[in-house]
Amino acid sequence: MNKYLFLIILVISSCKKVNDDCNLFEYPQAPGIEWFESVKGSEKESHGHFIITCTDGGYLQVGETGLMSHSSKILVVKTDKKGNVIWKQEFGTSGVNLGNSALETTDSYLVCGALDGNSALIKLEKNTGKKKVSYVIDNGGADAFEHLIETSNGFLGVGYVHAQDLTNTFFTEGEGYITFLDSLGLVLYGLNISANLSQAYRIHSFGNHFYISGLTQNAQEYGLLKIDSLGGILWSKRYGGTADDHCFGMDIEPDDGSIFLTGHTLSETENWDTYTMKIDSSGNLRWESRAGNPRGFNPKFIHDEAWDVKSTGDGGCIIVAGTGDEYNSYVRRCGSDGDDSNTWHIYLVKFDANGLVEWQKTYGSEDGIDWAGEALDLTPDGGAIIGFDNGGFGYLKIEAF
Repeated sequence: MNKYLFLIILVISSCKKVNDDCNLFEYPQAPGIEWFESVKGSEKESHGHFIITCTDGGYLQVGETGLMSHSSKILVVKTDKKGNVIWKQEFGTSGVNLGNSALETTDSYLVCGALDGNSALIKLEKNTGKKKVSYVIDNGGADAFEHLIETSNGFLGVGYVHAQDLTNTFFTEGEGYITFLDSLGLVLYGLNISANLSQAYRIHSFGNHFYISGLTQNAQEYGLLKIDSLGGILWSKRYGGTADDHCFGMDIEPDDGSIFLTGHTLSETENWDTYTMKIDSSGNLRWESRAGNPRGFNPKFIHDEAWDVKSTGDGGCIIVAGTGDEYNSYVRRCGSDGDDSNTWHIYLVKFDANGLVEWQKTYGSEDGIDWAGEALDLTPDGGAIIGFDNGGFGYLKIEAF
């Protein structure tokens, strides 16, 4: 066992007190809250999956409003730098509609996901959010884009085809897929990568190559592959332990091409813990770190589920997760009978260049409403914007760190 992990476990096991913010450890350098806002969609509940800091200083968040099974619509919300809504738009009238991610171009926002069960791109006007054009692509069976990047001659999208579980946007039991598109968003060709990934979640570029991460077959390991500009696979790697390892977030260190992956794991844990790793550009694992249960409850019942990661430019990274439980009546805080977690909190962890925790902190609602961290982006002032789930699209701005 890593000696630092052993020391952390030793301290946790002896702890009988939590601080006012319900964090097991106090980190004075952990950032505070600047502001938070919440935006509702047309349906009873809305769930965001992706957030970006825009060039005008505002924020764009995408996800769905409504139930996945039959009535979901893509929801896109644009706010100013204080979280005030500038516009919001919904798309999709029938079937499975998914808002999975977005990117900003010089003249528009591009939202990717699915419309009526097929991969879709929607190009939006920046000022109003009105649809300029949309492309619906049947890549095979029930399919969707998860992530999209702009390339020198068009776009490159990743996602899945032939999904088996249409009610689960996180793991659909499908086949990983890459789609090459021209500058107008028209399909050039596609590649099935199911031998490497059952669901491709993220894609980033470094130099002339692309890195794609996601879930392997049966969501058992983290998967990562490197491809050339034509889609040729240069190498494919898998990482993880002896139990399920679910990879959802990826980012690239711009200086040396190091790759950060995050998600959550059952390997060597009592329940789901966040699981983050740093990998060099050749696919070699540099470090891995598990972190969880920041509020000090019974770890057997706590879920710590990480969804996004950003390189922080110092060799380290920051991840966002949700921490909470599904078994309220059984959870005990620091050994105190009858005191359960009640709500989910946003959970942030900052790792240094060696994978050690610099700080960690939870952020929760004072009125007992769930705040589950879903997405993360850095902001020009040295802080971050968090997309969180509180039944709507939550926006949490944290201070510089």
